[in-house]
Amino acid sequence: MASLKMIDIAVNFTDGMFKGLYHGKKCHVPDIATVLNRAWSAGVDRIIVTGGSLEESREALAIAETDGRLFCTVGVHPTRCNEFEESGDPEKHYQALFSLAKEGIQKGKVVAIGECGLDYDRLQFCPVDIQKKYFEKQFELAYATKLPMFLHMRAAAEDFCEIVERNKNRFTGGVAHSFTGSALDRDKLLSFDKMYLGVNGCSLKTAENLDVMKGIPVERMMIETDSPYCDIKNTHAGIKFVKSTWPSKKKEKYDQESLVKGRNEPCLVRQVLEVVAGYKGLGDINQVSSTLYHNTCRVFFPQDLDSAADALLSGHHEAD
Repeated sequence: MASLKMIDIAVNFTDGMFKGLYHGKKCHVPDIATVLNRAWSAGVDRIIVTGGSLEESREALAIAETDGRLFCTVGVHPTRCNEFEESGDPEKHYQALFSLAKEGIQKGKVVAIGECGLDYDRLQFCPVDIQKKYFEKQFELAYATKLPMFLHMRAAAEDFCEIVERNKNRFTGGVAHSFTGSALDRDKLLSFDKMYLGVNGCSLKTAENLDVMKGIPVERMMIETDSPYCDIKNTHAGIKFVKSTWPSKKKEKYDQESLVKGRNEPCLVRQVLEVVAGYKGLGDINQVSSTLYHNTCRVFFPQDLDSAADALLSGHHEAD
């Protein structure tokens, strides 16, 4: 099963579901290790753990340090940007993020600033002005660390693109993850030459979603699960292209050999790949997988591309 090589760019391992907690109720033991084993067996080569607040970014880094194939982001999600103001000293809060990012870079673990951006669907958590202010502020983090950005855009394309445009020389590249926007949103984002779009189950729900996805060149795409959310459900338009399946059981009947029903996990990034290749009519899934892998390395693991290129060059020299 594992001949494909995939990178899941968005996994929320800090979520309580991976500790066995569902709506405050403990249903099973913490099982990240089991989930990881399934992912590695399915051909997942690396995983980026998402940080969405200062505290969560600390936890994401601690998780990333448990396995050589795990990496993470450091940043503040748009719906959590109140934490800058609530800290009593926004600049000090920013400096704490900066220190954490620097520590994680030294450890070879932090590969992006984020998850940051704008979310106008959930303004009950954080108002527009605060979101915009601290989205912009996090470009300073990207600039200071020379890291790419892991971005979130929901129902906010116009303001989002305006802020990216203003700051486009302050970051090395980025991905608008969990992309569920319109064809117009897609084209706006693709007009930034170093922007990629991340797709997952939420990006493949409806016939319209699939058509929008079809218009994203494979060369500008990455794949993700955003687990434990955004799984591909039987009611989704993309389901007919899914070929890989795993047994699942309800959380109350937890069994480590099975997935928890309704909880997404990184092995299922393979299903996202299958829907992308299937709906785009691309027969060679290995080729699609290889392009997506290369895109992800180009943004988040550029040192890999350098060493691969060096190896190719030294190979040529030996042949000479």
